[in-house]
Amino acid sequence: MSLTLADIEAAADRIRGLAIETPLIESPALNEKMGLRVLLKAETLQRVGAFKFRGAYNRLVQLDADERARGVVAFSSGNHAQGVALAARLLGIPALIVMPKDAPAVKVAATRVYGAEVRFYDRLTDSREAIAAEIAEERGAVVVPAFDDPHIMAGQGTVGLELVAQARAAGATLDVVAAPISGGGLLAGLATAVKALSSHTAMVGVEPEGFDDTLKSLQAGARQTFKPTGRSLCDSLESPAPGVLTFPVMQQTVADVALVSDREITEAMRYAFSTLKLVVEPGGVAALAALLAGKIDVAGKTSIALVLSGGNVDPEQFAQVIRGEI
Repeated sequence: MSLTLADIEAAADRIRGLAIETPLIESPALNEKMGLRVLLKAETLQRVGAFKFRGAYNRLVQLDADERARGVVAFSSGNHAQGVALAARLLGIPALIVMPKDAPAVKVAATRVYGAEVRFYDRLTDSREAIAAEIAEERGAVVVPAFDDPHIMAGQGTVGLELVAQARAAGATLDVVAAPISGGGLLAGLATAVKALSSHTAMVGVEPEGFDDTLKSLQAGARQTFKPTGRSLCDSLESPAPGVLTFPVMQQTVADVALVSDREITEAMRYAFSTLKLVVEPGGVAALAALLAGKIDVAGKTSIALVLSGGNVDPEQFAQVIRGEI
């Protein structure tokens, strides 16, 4: 499977008028702190509070009438859940989402508000893929993967189309673009668009420490899977392996992967709130955390763009982070 710029442009046509063209924000304070232009793609302001709506709608809108009637099943810790739930509601499609029982309550509540049924599982002992497959078999429903689907990847790639156009309008030359990695749907789509439109731009992914499956896979030259034994504060970035479809794209386009600790994540969340006046969830702030911690090489660079991928943070957790209790 190859993902192309044409695929992403087609996705942009399908979601136009439904997905929000999110702003590319620039902060003089952050520029001064880092010594270069830092452009922030605020997907926190997207529908459902994360980039996931783009790919979900691009996938669901292409289902035929019979598939729509049978409904869809997805598995997600929260943001893909909400994206699929909203896209399904807009298209009149029944949706069931398999979610970890420890998913942030705000994400579970929003998924239900959008009209989806929720089925819980234990992320350390159960297979969400197996549960979703069983439900799909029972109902004849279509499984909508969180990242390993060409239509999902193309939809997420629309972030890159917007980002490059907005950076050019702002007179910025993109030396580096950085984004979080879970299964790789966002980074694969983003990188495909950015590299097609700005070939000199270096693509950097960011993973939580202890969930560096993509970094290990890139180093090994083949997909590596591991069974997590603990948790990261970045609940949205805990995929145990890069996708079968996303990994080859990342192999071809990603220059580096940075790892961030929970402490660096919370420091970036506090910085985003206090200085940038933005609420960003732990996984969504990963790229900013890597930049602030000096884990992205910007020596000699003039500009970098970061994707703030989501803002769906549990209110109590966010309050604890801001107070410095986490």
